[in-house]
Amino acid sequence: MSISSDEVRKVAHLARIEVSADQLTTYAAELSTILELVAQLDGADTTQVTPLAHPIDASQRLRADVVAETDQRRRFQAIAPAVQDGLYLVPKVIE
Repeated sequence: MSISSDEVRKVAHLARIEVSADQLTTYAAELSTILELVAQLDGADTTQVTPLAHPIDASQRLRADVVAETDQRRRFQAIAPAVQDGLYLVPKVIE
């Protein structure tokens, strides 16, 4: 399957990509080569090939949902420059 320069121009317009007239023939040739490769792959016999595992079939190893650390919030906020109602206060950066 080959692609013409007019088809490349149309696709470039739809994609809002600026393609010069010099590049149209180059892109048409390169895209045609890619489509020929895809056509070759499409012709490969895959009847004896078993499908690969799908990620949805896999299950995640989950850890137990237990508290692993103690609450050190007060200790950390004690050394903070500015805290109010359990929140860290920072200087305004955006006006």
